[in-house]
Amino acid sequence: MDIFVQQIINGLVLGSMYALVALGYTMVYGIISLINFAHGEVLMVGAMVSWTVATSVPKDVMPGWMLLIVSLLVATVACSLLNYTIEKIAYRPLRNAPRLAPLITAMGMSLLLQTLAMIIWKPNPKPYPQLLPFEVYNLWEDGPVITLTQICILVVTVIVLAGLMYLVNKTKLGRAMRATAENPRVAGLMGVRPDHIISATFIIGAALAALAGIMWASNYGTVQHSMGFLPGLKAFTAAVFGGIGNLAGAMVGGVLLGLIEAIGAGYLGQLTGGVFGSQYVEIFAFVVLILVLTLRPSGLMGERVADRA
Repeated sequence: MDIFVQQIINGLVLGSMYALVALGYTMVYGIISLINFAHGEVLMVGAMVSWTVATSVPKDVMPGWMLLIVSLLVATVACSLLNYTIEKIAYRPLRNAPRLAPLITAMGMSLLLQTLAMIIWKPNPKPYPQLLPFEVYNLWEDGPVITLTQICILVVTVIVLAGLMYLVNKTKLGRAMRATAENPRVAGLMGVRPDHIISATFIIGAALAALAGIMWASNYGTVQHSMGFLPGLKAFTAAVFGGIGNLAGAMVGGVLLGLIEAIGAGYLGQLTGGVFGSQYVEIFAFVVLILVLTLRPSGLMGERVADRA
């Protein structure tokens, strides 16, 4: 029982980070029907920028929690500017091109960002500083444990997801985003500026990716130039799992994928007598992707994006 609950905790933490990145995928796809495969690298840039800020400021200048907030703000600005530039330079000129062209461009942008990050920050992994106190809490005596960092990840994720749902469903910007997703030409006739809305969507997605990158670095304690590839790919799987183009689906898909990975990794070693263990955790995401695309291509919660006229 204790092991199962521990894996549930680990899965919720992992799924929370997947959900934040998956929201970036699904928002962009919902607006312009583009899979931004460079999104995982935006997560990586956020983590690397945060590491740069956190390691550049002396520890006695400000407390760890304040340094974490400052590094998050700097990383959010950097990632927002990066994603805005990517959309304007790489994707906007190809908006009316065949779908294969922006897809190849997104893959090329992913490799370009990885290479630039390797040049700027060097290829070796770097330890991410412990900015929050390392405190471990037992849910009950000698039972499952959860760290302060994991608690912060779960709480912040719930707050951010609730805020994003409010933004999309209750604000003027959210109505403009939904109108642009429905039909950008008609939205333009009604006073909405589709280019501005698309740029805003990329910026919001970048902010979520930067937050997820710092969460990832804080939880696992290391950063490197290639760290965004697998989380980005798994977040895309989560978006497809839940129903790409559907915000609630991205959240559900992310959390479920995290739980599947954590529980699967926790019990696979026991069931196979130690032959397979946590090092094979990546297999679950791609098995889920294959099953979803085969049995239910629209995902668990379908797709709410109408066909463009």
